[in-house]
Amino acid sequence: MGGISIWQLAIVGILVVLLFGRGKISELMGDVAKGIKSFKKGMKDDEDETLDTARTERVVADRTVADRPVTDGPAEPIDVTPRKERDSA
Repeated sequence: MGGISIWQLAIVGILVVLLFGRGKISELMGDVAKGIKSFKKGMKDDEDETLDTARTERVVADRTVADRPVTDGPAEPIDVTPRKERDSA
């Protein structure tokens, strides 16, 4: 009780084929396949752009690090205390 039998699935399948026809279903599946291919291509293009951007940023970062003078000691400490606490103290 409550399960879907093979006969119910067969009836639904027959109704779908009768309503839409074989040609319409194959067109629909072709459109789905084109959409999936387009999505995959778009994801690959985005990934390539991200890699190119990361490479460019790394090169720029390497240049800025190389251009900085070497200091003997650590850099000046930065106060990261929230402004409210700093003002009340």
